[in-house]
Amino acid sequence: MARPPTAAQRRVIDAADPVTGQLKGTDAQLAALVARGLAFRHPRPPHDHFLTPAGHRIREGADVQPPPEPAAPTAAGAFAARVGGEEQAPESGPARAREVHSAWQGLLELRRMTNPDGATDRPCAWERTHLVQAAALALEAAGHRPSGAEPADGYRVRATPQPEAVAVYEAAAEARRACATTLERAGWQVGEHTEPRTGNRYLLASPRRT
Repeated sequence: MARPPTAAQRRVIDAADPVTGQLKGTDAQLAALVARGLAFRHPRPPHDHFLTPAGHRIREGADVQPPPEPAAPTAAGAFAARVGGEEQAPESGPARAREVHSAWQGLLELRRMTNPDGATDRPCAWERTHLVQAAALALEAAGHRPSGAEPADGYRVRATPQPEAVAVYEAAAEARRACATTLERAGWQVGEHTEPRTGNRYLLASPRRT
């Protein structure tokens, strides 16, 4: 298990901006937090540092440690969005809810910092290169439940041959409409389609540009 942050690092974490997670500290302190996966350095000048979801959890007092390097990290740090269909049952409970909330807030902050006009109501460049993870995070953050390994109730987000488009599968029509509403509110363009061979209904979603 990873060592807890030092007293000096903890003071830097506790002093982070409660909304954006922006950090202030010495170069050595900030570099150490980045190395631990508790902070990330913004790529654009002035290269400020911000808490990752793991850092937010430390600040909020959750008794958890930074997870190992994930297979599918989000922009905000060490976090894997639930795309549906995972072999293991999706995690649930307060810890997962905090993790999802922190990741979504981090993504909104990334939109603010990287969209040319600072808009948070439409996807940013990172989301356009991580379509499946971005759409899944928007759904999970809004309270939608991903499906398990067996195709039952719950959403599944999958890549498509179309550029900048993902398919969202949800068996129940009402739940499918709710997913569409969530994605539209998160800045995605959504249409409902039917697979010619199976007759299954699904959503085709693309990040909105304006």
